[in-house]
Amino acid sequence: MCLLKQPISITALASISPLGSISSDIWNHYNHHEHCFSSGDEGLLAKIKPESRQDIDHLKNANLKYKSLDDSVLFAIYAARKAIKNAQWDASDNFGINIGSSRGATSLFENYHKQFLEQQSTETLTSPTTTLGNISSWVAHDLQTNGPEISHSITCSTALHAMLNGIAWIAAGMTDKFLVGGSEAPLTPFTIAQMKALKIYARPENNLNKLKDSPYPNQALNIHKKHNGMILGEGAAVACLEPGIKPSALAHISGIGYATELLEHGASLSANATCFQQSMRMALGDLSPDAIDIIVTHTPGTIKGDQAELNAIDKIFCNKTPALTTNKWKIGHSLGASGLFSVEMAILMLQHQKFIPVPYLKSVAPKHIKYILINAVGFGGNAVSILLSK
Repeated sequence: MCLLKQPISITALASISPLGSISSDIWNHYNHHEHCFSSGDEGLLAKIKPESRQDIDHLKNANLKYKSLDDSVLFAIYAARKAIKNAQWDASDNFGINIGSSRGATSLFENYHKQFLEQQSTETLTSPTTTLGNISSWVAHDLQTNGPEISHSITCSTALHAMLNGIAWIAAGMTDKFLVGGSEAPLTPFTIAQMKALKIYARPENNLNKLKDSPYPNQALNIHKKHNGMILGEGAAVACLEPGIKPSALAHISGIGYATELLEHGASLSANATCFQQSMRMALGDLSPDAIDIIVTHTPGTIKGDQAELNAIDKIFCNKTPALTTNKWKIGHSLGASGLFSVEMAILMLQHQKFIPVPYLKSVAPKHIKYILINAVGFGGNAVSILLSK
């Protein structure tokens, strides 16, 4: 059981994504049914907004050291600056940092590898700028803090595992503040080719000019879809964690759950997603499943993955399934960062007391929103469930 004895407060959250980087704009975007996909050379993509790209370019050009950094690092720096400003933290707090990524410096790695194949040599900074630890270490450098900094990859549940780490450090009394999150910049030819090789990416005919049956090329949560429709998105989201119930809290973490199941296939879950069953049950603890108002699902838009998670939800909640929603139909799958985007969506629903539906599915909105469960899972069957409360 991991219903937390002492709640953890999320005192700030900041992000940069295809929805923008300003909380009010993000909320407004969620209240409209347009998706954020555009067509690129490799297929459908969800890119950060043009004004956000300008902010990242400005960040990159404002400091000579940052010119050699990958977008995954720059996204994280941008979001981290905003988060600690909103939480009113400063470097003297010596807070911990754990910002992970599934893929890390994809663009730089691909460019450096191409250079190596052509010239049989590479640049001096190739290794240090493409290591996964580069993300949290550069955020720590930028914020001038000397607390612990951790980077990791646990595929698509990376950001929620970062949240678990921050909670564990705080609960152990090793620090009283932790900055956690995920950052991903996977819109590169090789990364997308890997997803296509798995046969899970949106089909070529599902481009924006040829969609007939639905204006939504990613049909996440739709159990009647005939084709896989995962689409990659980019961005970063980070949250500030502090122990106890803080007056300034955006939401409280009331429970955490985690589990790993034995692999049936390297890229899939078991049919009933045993890991999700275990992680959700752990996050609920002694709380009745009937108390949950909403579940923000992981559901990336694949036939088997979506169905497995829904089967797990049916096992835990039986005939009283909470309202279900996801943001993958809108912003795509940002891999290691996706879990924190789901947390952001959940916090906005708690704050505004309004359910964000999936436009192509029928749902009954809860009258009052107190508890929201957020799920994430990645290759390897490593599930995390986070219970948020108002």
